[in-house]
Amino acid sequence: MPVLTRLRKLRLDAALTQAELADAAGISRTTVVRLEARAPKALPPTIRKLARVLHVKPSKLWEDGD
Repeated sequence: MPVLTRLRKLRLDAALTQAELADAAGISRTTVVRLEARAPKALPPTIRKLARVLHVKPSKLWEDGD
């Protein structure tokens, strides 16, 4: 279960608010807030939902480089 180190950057690049991303992914805004704070680790289904909305491969959410 990886920590999503690039989620905030990718969300901002997509011009989405936390609420918009959460709604589009079918998860709670609280989950997005926590994941951006790197507090909990994300489960694979959540990673796939976020990646789908952000139009990236799931691995892109935790890569360190560009």
